[in-house]
Amino acid sequence: MRLGEEIAVTLFGESHGAVVGALVEGMPAGISVDAQSLAKDLSQRKPGGEFASKRREDDECHILSGVNEGFTTGWPILLLIANKDVRSSDYSFLPNHPRPGHADLPELARTRGYSDLRGGGANSARLTAGLVAAANICRPIEATSDWQVEAHVHSIGEVSSAEIETLPLGEGEVWDRIRCRDSAAGVKMIELVEQMKVEQDSIGSSVELRISGLPLGFGEPWFEGLEPALANALMAIPAARAIEFGRGISASVMRGSEHNDTWFRASDGPLPVGEKADGALGGMATGADIIVKLHFKPPSSIPQEQVTLNLDSGEVETLFVAGRHDPVIAPRAVAVVESVARLVLSDLAVKGGWSQDE
Repeated sequence: MRLGEEIAVTLFGESHGAVVGALVEGMPAGISVDAQSLAKDLSQRKPGGEFASKRREDDECHILSGVNEGFTTGWPILLLIANKDVRSSDYSFLPNHPRPGHADLPELARTRGYSDLRGGGANSARLTAGLVAAANICRPIEATSDWQVEAHVHSIGEVSSAEIETLPLGEGEVWDRIRCRDSAAGVKMIELVEQMKVEQDSIGSSVELRISGLPLGFGEPWFEGLEPALANALMAIPAARAIEFGRGISASVMRGSEHNDTWFRASDGPLPVGEKADGALGGMATGADIIVKLHFKPPSSIPQEQVTLNLDSGEVETLFVAGRHDPVIAPRAVAVVESVARLVLSDLAVKGGWSQDE
């Protein structure tokens, strides 16, 4: 559970263990750490919101090493977040009655029966708190560079928003409730999620990410390129099922004469121009925005009776999962998607020679 090379993040902990967190290695010395900013970022993904699990966690992050008097020291940074509201009795049916749609059974087989499966264990989305905390430490790298990371809820079920590049920054009641910048679509999304709660079901969703301001040539070729690096990291977010860059799947039915972007000279150099022009070619930035859509499956734990194999009896039997779960993933995932992208780009920036003295 390690992400990055120059700036490497290792996640640890389990959903119902004592703590979750992250170890951040390779962070340059002298970077300012803002406790208020860290708390704000974590608040965007923590459970307990209107359309989130009712698990109540304050997600207070303790920095145990690598920071002194508000600045990074260049040594590994240990970030620790306590689990304070676990209810392990909700998972008394495990390991013998694995949940449908969850990693219980594959994890049980992988560890030969020694894994902690409560609440998803080490496979739980609870561990994304460590990702968000680690990414916050990287915010000064973004702030001293020309690039910017931003995301919002693009779709819930069949309800879709306008494209992120056409929308203002998120604010107001609809943004606070559903994290969609398109207020008209957001209202419909809220109605749909409320309907899912009444029907004791869940619904699929997607997050749209916009990365702007990357300079021409930023990145690496081939397997360490912008799209491969982002795809590798974003698809590791629990419940992610598909990813699109730029024109996405529609590119597979287009002609080259439709898809090719023309290079023009902008005020600060060459720039590709076209509808959703490719923000990266050959793994390196073109200067255009990188637009990404990350699609999530509906949450697998739903408050209704399901059927699944009972390993003890060898029979398919009914199962009711009584835990506290999200009816939709995207609203809380917005902060996680932004954080993962920030980590990937910060790692590539340091690999490319970034210095805060520039």
